[in-house]
Amino acid sequence: MSAAKGPLPERSLGSQGLRVSAIGLGCMGMSQSYGVADAKESVATLERALELGCLFWDTAEVYGPFANETLLGGFLKGRRERVVLATKFGFKIEDWKSVDLDSRPEHIREAVTGSLKRLGTDYIDLLYQHRVDPAVPIEDVAGTVAELIREGRVRYFGLSEAGARTIRRAHAICPVSALQSEYSLWERNLEAEILPLLNELGIGLVPFAPLGRGFLTGTAQRAEDYPPDDFRRGDPRFASGHYETNLKATAAIREMAQERGIAPATLALAWILYQDPQIVPIPGTKRRRYLEENVAAASVKLSSQELARLDRAFKPGAIAGPRYRPELMKTIDR
Repeated sequence: MSAAKGPLPERSLGSQGLRVSAIGLGCMGMSQSYGVADAKESVATLERALELGCLFWDTAEVYGPFANETLLGGFLKGRRERVVLATKFGFKIEDWKSVDLDSRPEHIREAVTGSLKRLGTDYIDLLYQHRVDPAVPIEDVAGTVAELIREGRVRYFGLSEAGARTIRRAHAICPVSALQSEYSLWERNLEAEILPLLNELGIGLVPFAPLGRGFLTGTAQRAEDYPPDDFRRGDPRFASGHYETNLKATAAIREMAQERGIAPATLALAWILYQDPQIVPIPGTKRRRYLEENVAAASVKLSSQELARLDRAFKPGAIAGPRYRPELMKTIDR
């Protein structure tokens, strides 16, 4: 399987001037949600990311909570300027647990103050609202972030899992540089309405879970095979019945990757990069091996025939089951 060959090219996220590496690094798994954390390997992965030019790192106060920002802050002492840091606010955290949405202006400021301290920096490159809070007008959220930008504590504004109406309203108050949402061969719900809107407004897309939480790489297991604290144990697409259908549906990418002599992850990310020059995926990993497979995608060339073959294999309806459990689906603004 091929590995990364050198520094990554850059891409623009939106029309406000934010430049990032063509592939980013989702850091959440270094602290929670996907198996047991390995601090030593996580730090080695961050070191390797610097070497490879994978310099767009994604975290959030709720990852841990707090632990992920603290990890990155400690690692980046003396080299903060090398990385574009993105973090997120939007949850009320009590007793080290997320208990509810909270995007009140005063809470946004509290969250940013905490993030800056944990990250060991005086500015955040890209600040997302993690989930849309229906109790707080998005104009108040965008206005607060605009103030933080004027104060120099934040450079760019982002939204996560926001719907078209919310994006328009927010963008009218404070220009949105990036939308973070799930997007991949596996999950294409953004294509009908959201992607055209982002192109219209000059907003970049940052896909999370671009590898289908393991299905696109061939590493997915049945839900019951994951430990109780692993996010995938409660994911409907890993449940019995859905799992078997989805494993069969994703076989096409593993077959094509084998033909090309590259890792399935590399191929899946290359497909994303071909969709639009203002799309920058942030595959999450805590291991150097997988980081290298991910970064290698920037060097892969795909023919129109190969792109069409992948499109046919992952046409709407090919994947079984909803994205999340019902309580989590309610937090997605569509």
